[in-house]
Amino acid sequence: LEGEHRCCSRGMAAAECGKERRRKDSRDCILEPLSLPESPGGVSAVEGSPSVPCIFCEEYSPLSEQNQLLKHMIIEHKLVIADVKLVADFKRYVLYWKKRFSEQPITDFCCVIRTNSKAPLEEQDNYFLLCDALPEDRALREKLQQQRLREVLEQQQRERYDTDFRGTCLFCDQEFTGNRSVLLNHMANDHAFNIGLPDNIVNCREFLDVLQKKIDSLQCLYCEKIFRDKNTLKDHMRKKQHRKINAKNREYDRFYIINYLELGKSWEEVQSEDDRELLNNQDEDWSDWEEHPICAVCLFCENQADTTGKLYVHMEEAHGFDLLKIKSDSGLNFYQQVKLVNFVRREVHQFRCYGCQNKFPSKKELTDHMEETKHITLVPARSIWDQPQYYFPTYENDTLLCTLSDSDDELTAGERKEDVPVISEDISSIEALKRSSVLNQLIREEMNNGEP
Repeated sequence: LEGEHRCCSRGMAAAECGKERRRKDSRDCILEPLSLPESPGGVSAVEGSPSVPCIFCEEYSPLSEQNQLLKHMIIEHKLVIADVKLVADFKRYVLYWKKRFSEQPITDFCCVIRTNSKAPLEEQDNYFLLCDALPEDRALREKLQQQRLREVLEQQQRERYDTDFRGTCLFCDQEFTGNRSVLLNHMANDHAFNIGLPDNIVNCREFLDVLQKKIDSLQCLYCEKIFRDKNTLKDHMRKKQHRKINAKNREYDRFYIINYLELGKSWEEVQSEDDRELLNNQDEDWSDWEEHPICAVCLFCENQADTTGKLYVHMEEAHGFDLLKIKSDSGLNFYQQVKLVNFVRREVHQFRCYGCQNKFPSKKELTDHMEETKHITLVPARSIWDQPQYYFPTYENDTLLCTLSDSDDELTAGERKEDVPVISEDISSIEALKRSSVLNQLIREEMNNGEP
């Protein structure tokens, strides 16, 4: 019985030992993830992302979860890496210092920061700061930046001459093949969606995929709001002129060459430096600067004018339509003027007379009819055109809308006329004019009032 008891005890001890080993093995196994987390949509969020080791231990994190690894190194190993965003290749950076720290003590490379220095010794902590004040760290960061720039330029060069590109327009679903510039130029010219010159972009396929996913998720590319359906999204982007990307979104930085040119500088910083150079040069001669004139188009014909004053005069003289008088007589505010202009634009675009609702084959026939019948001056009742739908411009580039004003300090009809003739008094009889002049009467009244 005693022998059996000893055997049983040894067996139990071995079992406990095995359990402890399995627990230890289990803890070791989760240091490096074996499966990648998935996003709610079922697509792997970090698919293909390499893992990065801790500088001091065997802890691993996916490259996309870089902040988790940094947090681990601060909490567990008291290491702080300064300006991580300036590191062009985080994985290579970590692997380099992992090797160096295994060769020499950390204090040979890092500044020591003591926290709670006035507290008792057992409550004090030493943190180690790894930054580019160390020449070796600075040289490493610059080397990684140069390597990344070479890789990006090589990738851009391949894309520039690639003739096997295949992509679909984000707005009209038209497919394009050949070079990437064909698709990008199509979206810029046909849809006013300009993300930059093709030669300034890198990883174009990935860039377009990112934009397509945002549109598929019904998200505006500029204001980044979510909409209920695709038609609402398209109308919003067209009417609000949001067919552009949000320049403040750092997600897009990796697709532009300018963000790789200088160590740790974004396109905004590079551009602001260029602007400061221009501002600092105050000796340049700007006397030949000419402001680009506006180009306002008549409501009823193709006539254009470089000022709204000239356009108002043209519409009154050529068509009998006095917009300023209509505004003054009806007491229209700015928004009502906008709606009235958009209403007239839409009716004329559809070749329909807003006075009698008759339609005509062409704009010229419509205009001739409205001028002959004086329907051009018959602005419909306010209830017809003062509607929310006319907040939206009939023509997206209608410059006239940008020059409307709700100020009462508008030019009078006389001031708006150019070269208005001045008709002199009849001076055929000078003596008669002197006797009947109103000035004589005023002088006599003044003299009479001045007498005691």
